[in-house]
Amino acid sequence: MQNHDFIHVKTNNVLAGLAVSFEDAERLLFTKDIGTLAQCANTITRAFNANKVDVEMLLNAKSGTCPENCSFCSQSSFYDSRINKYPLLPTEIILQRAQIVLPTEVILQRAQIAKEGGASSFCQVCAYRAPPEKEFLQICKTIVEIKNKVDIDINVSLGFMTHARAGKLKSLGVKRYNHNLEAAESYFSKICKTHDFADRMKTAQIVKDEGLELCCGGIIGMGETPQQRLELGFSIASLRPEEVPVNILVAQQGTPLAQIPQIAGDDAIRTIAVWRFLMPKTILKIAGGRELHLKDNGRLALRAGANGLITGGYLTIGGNSPDKDLQMIHEIGLHT
Repeated sequence: MQNHDFIHVKTNNVLAGLAVSFEDAERLLFTKDIGTLAQCANTITRAFNANKVDVEMLLNAKSGTCPENCSFCSQSSFYDSRINKYPLLPTEIILQRAQIVLPTEVILQRAQIAKEGGASSFCQVCAYRAPPEKEFLQICKTIVEIKNKVDIDINVSLGFMTHARAGKLKSLGVKRYNHNLEAAESYFSKICKTHDFADRMKTAQIVKDEGLELCCGGIIGMGETPQQRLELGFSIASLRPEEVPVNILVAQQGTPLAQIPQIAGDDAIRTIAVWRFLMPKTILKIAGGRELHLKDNGRLALRAGANGLITGGYLTIGGNSPDKDLQMIHEIGLHT
């Protein structure tokens, strides 16, 4: 069967509710007909998700000094990455953070900025293995403040979870919890030694068990093989996450991956497209690194399987402005 025909057969299978095997996904990933692959991934996206693009804004609410040694992460206490480090932000005072490409604001203000910028959700991210109890309670208080004052969905990313804490977040009205798998199980030990793949799977399952929506993705371009990108995709799909952020490594000075060769933009598009075949109904979100690696191909990504994005910057690096991203979305005939 020719590549063109094979891609269309697999597309029709997905539309009919059938799963894609690893072998079929591998053939899709390595096809030379990337145009048809992107077009068919878009067909699947529109069939299950219509023309809506999910726009999210996040805030790095506690930066650096993380006790984990993930080799991609500039916030790890193991590396001298020279980022701006600060403790958990309070809810409502002005704090100057000159090295971060964000306005001078605090958590509540940032949530309001997200709302006014067209985002449908706001994610509070903190660099923890797991928050100390006092800081977890402070985060809970902030969630209540945002719920009372800003009409926006609230997501959080706080590291490893217990059932009790996940249940508490659910009771406060948190919509979605982010906990990425980051890398394939067969590659995970190459990028982290202080915890393992099973630890991440456990927290992701706790989140699902407690009724929170799960945001669970990973990072591509860390030296893994294309097959390991598929392996990661299948592991994520097994959790049935509501949202999957696809991050593309931005090598950070001071980290072990600082000199790793950059992934090709076409390889990123292929991964996004094939992950759509694996997860036809999820919000597949282009996230960190898209501005560097995809550039204007962000438009292509949103026509090749992606139906969401993070706007306004990331944890330690800047990103597109909401105005620029909203213009891009509308120019290609989609809406928020």
